[in-house]
Amino acid sequence: MRARWLVVVSAVLLASCGAAPYHSTQGARIVRFTLRSGLMQRSLHEVLVVPAGPSAGRPLLVLLHGRSSGADQFLGNPMFTELRRLGRNAPVILIPSGGDHSYWHDRADGPWGSYVVREAIPAALARTGADGKSIAIGGASMGGFGALDLARLHPGRFCAVGAHSAAIWPTAGQTASGAFDGPADFARHDVMGAASRGNPYGRTPILVDVGRDDGFRFADEQLARDLRAHGARVTFRLEPGGHSGWRDRMAQYLRFYTSALESCRTSEGGSQTSR
Repeated sequence: MRARWLVVVSAVLLASCGAAPYHSTQGARIVRFTLRSGLMQRSLHEVLVVPAGPSAGRPLLVLLHGRSSGADQFLGNPMFTELRRLGRNAPVILIPSGGDHSYWHDRADGPWGSYVVREAIPAALARTGADGKSIAIGGASMGGFGALDLARLHPGRFCAVGAHSAAIWPTAGQTASGAFDGPADFARHDVMGAASRGNPYGRTPILVDVGRDDGFRFADEQLARDLRAHGARVTFRLEPGGHSGWRDRMAQYLRFYTSALESCRTSEGGSQTSR
């Protein structure tokens, strides 16, 4: 059974993660800019999606892309349609560059996680005037893992966490090639192990969703069960389809983030992301 599971997971990770087609941004602006990262010692290409209307004061949603992909995997009709529907409540969206297989964590080839928190997010806030106390983070596949890991390592900094078809593993020996530098690197970023021992997310709302036919289904289910058993505010959704099924759920993701961000903004103190 384990061998079959590994084959399925390898297949979904190697599948194409191409761009989602769209006919119009429906009033939203796509802003592409280059960030000269001092932490990464290289230039990285970032993307902002700014809803129609003023950007100042809006909440910020950070979306982390999947392996061998980029910002374009998120840019589609479902995103733009929902942003228009949300109107003045719609968040500014930052889609940072995560390379081919960084898995969004600090590792031998660069501090990919630290750069997101310490450089990419501040750059997005400076460019848009978005609200630095109202930030959510989520992602798909590799990005789902990254969102869970960054929120775990920075408790209280995010108003919501979304793990969509998250690429997570119970042991170092089951991981995809290139996802980690080795067993020690895996241990430092073992989100499943952390969930089995406690709840590193406090009362931050978490959405975990995965397809019935996704190779990561059972790992994602287990993580959600463990977090819930330790008191985390987890919503788990088992959806139709396989690993790429998250593409059809973009509208519901944006509604989840928008609701959580609004609650965060109206609660005393909000998040602590601006610190």
